[in-house]
Amino acid sequence: MSIGKLYGKIIPNITIESAGSEGLSLTRVDGQVIFVKYGVPGDVADIRLFAKKKKVLFAEIDKLITPSLNRVTPFCSHFGVCGGCKWQQMDYPTQLFWKNKQVMDAFERLGKVECKEWLPIVGAPSQQTYRNKLEYAFSNKRWLMHNEQVAPESIMDAAGFHIAGRFDKILDIDTCYLQDDFGNKIRLFIKKHGISEGLKFYDIKEQTGFLRNVIIRNTTLGQWMVVLIFGEDNEVVTNKLMEALADNFQEITALLYGVNTKVNDTIYDVDLVKFKGEDFVEEKLEDITYRIRPKSFFQTNSTQALNLYRITRDFCGLTGKELVYDLYCGTGSISLFVAKNAAKVFGIESVPQAIEDAVENARNNHIENVEFTVGDMRFELNDKFVERTGKPDVVITDPPRVGMHPDVVAQLLKMEPQKIVYVSCNPATQARDLAILAEKYNIIKTCPVDMFPHTHHVENVTLLEAI
Repeated sequence: MSIGKLYGKIIPNITIESAGSEGLSLTRVDGQVIFVKYGVPGDVADIRLFAKKKKVLFAEIDKLITPSLNRVTPFCSHFGVCGGCKWQQMDYPTQLFWKNKQVMDAFERLGKVECKEWLPIVGAPSQQTYRNKLEYAFSNKRWLMHNEQVAPESIMDAAGFHIAGRFDKILDIDTCYLQDDFGNKIRLFIKKHGISEGLKFYDIKEQTGFLRNVIIRNTTLGQWMVVLIFGEDNEVVTNKLMEALADNFQEITALLYGVNTKVNDTIYDVDLVKFKGEDFVEEKLEDITYRIRPKSFFQTNSTQALNLYRITRDFCGLTGKELVYDLYCGTGSISLFVAKNAAKVFGIESVPQAIEDAVENARNNHIENVEFTVGDMRFELNDKFVERTGKPDVVITDPPRVGMHPDVVAQLLKMEPQKIVYVSCNPATQARDLAILAEKYNIIKTCPVDMFPHTHHVENVTLLEAI
C-alpha cells in the first residue's frame, strides 16, 4: 500500500533512524521521509501520521514497542506540550552526538566544505537551571490538556509559555526547570496576586487585559531583574502589585515595569519605569563585568557563554598586535572579551541600544582599545570603513540565524583578513557562507558548543585562515 493511502493511519513497527531538524526524529518508509515527534533514534514504535508539508510527512508515536537504549524519562511534567524542550526524552550524551552530527552534516552535505580538524562538542556542565532569562505570558484562557474537563467556575487564568504553533494559547506552567527555581516563585506569586486581586489576565485575541508579560533575568553574581509588562495603564493597581513584589522578594535587584498596548509583545519601543533598585543587572565573565539592561541582548547561558568566548578568543590566536573587526557585535560582549589580547577592536552592530550598552561596558571596564559603530552590516562594512580603521588581521563574525548577507561575505573576500572566526547559531547558514569563503580560505577547525540542553539548537565556532 502506498504511503499516500496510509496518510492519517497508523504505521506499525517502525524503527526511528536519526534525530532530524527542529527537534524531530526521522525515519523512512519505502523511501518516504517521515519526521516523528519525540522519538529517539533506536526506538521501535507504531507511529500515527498527522500532517504533510510539501513532500515530507509528520507523525507521532502511537505506541512505543521497544524503547531506545538512549531513551530516558523526561524530568518536566510539561514535556510534550510546552514545546520548549523537545529532547528531554533523550539522554544527554546522545543529544550531544546528534548536535555534533548536525554541524558535520551541514558542512559536508549542505556546504560541501572540508574542515581539517573537528574538536569535540563542548557540553553544558548543567542541563537544568542553565538559563539566565525567561519570558512568560499571562492569558485569561489557559490551554486545556487533552480530554481535560473544566467546570464553568474554573479559573482559566494562566502564566506560562505559548503553545508551539498557537500564538493565542498559553500553557499554564507550574515549574520550569531551565532557570533557578526563584524565577518560578516570582511568576507564581504574580499569578496568585492577580487572581486574588481580580486583575484581568491578557486576552491575546481581543488585545485587552492588565497582566500581559513578565521577563525574569538572573546572573551568576546573584542578581535578579524582573520586568512586568502591563496591557493597560492603571497606576494604582500597578503600584500595589509592584510593592507586593518588592516586599516579598527583596532579592530582586532591578524591578521595572512598562505598558504595552501594541499588537506585538516586543518591548524595544516600550518605555520602561524603574520601580526599585537598578535598571540593570551585572554578569561577570573572567575579569569583564557586563551591565545588562532590560532591552539588552546577552547569551542566555552564562556558563556556556564563557566557554564560547574562550574558544573564539583561542581561535583568534591574538598576540597583542592584531587589528580585529567584530561583526554583528551586539552589546560588544566578544569585543570586550578579546580586547586585552588585541591592539585594537572595532565592533559593528545595527541596533543603537546595543552599541550604547557596548560603549558603557567598555567604559566601566576601563577598556580603551575598542571602538563601536552603529550601522547595517551590509552597508557599513565597506571600503571607506576599511580605509578609516585599517585592514583587519582577524575578523570575528557572529551573525543572526540567517547568516551573513552576500555583500558582507563579498567584502570579507575583498578585505582578505588573515583569519576569520565565524560564530554561528545556525550550522546550515554558516556552511552556506563557508562554501563561498572557501574561495580564499581553508577551514582549519571547528568546535560546537551546547548552549541549550534538551533542544536541537547548537552554537558553532569555526576558524578560517587565508590560503
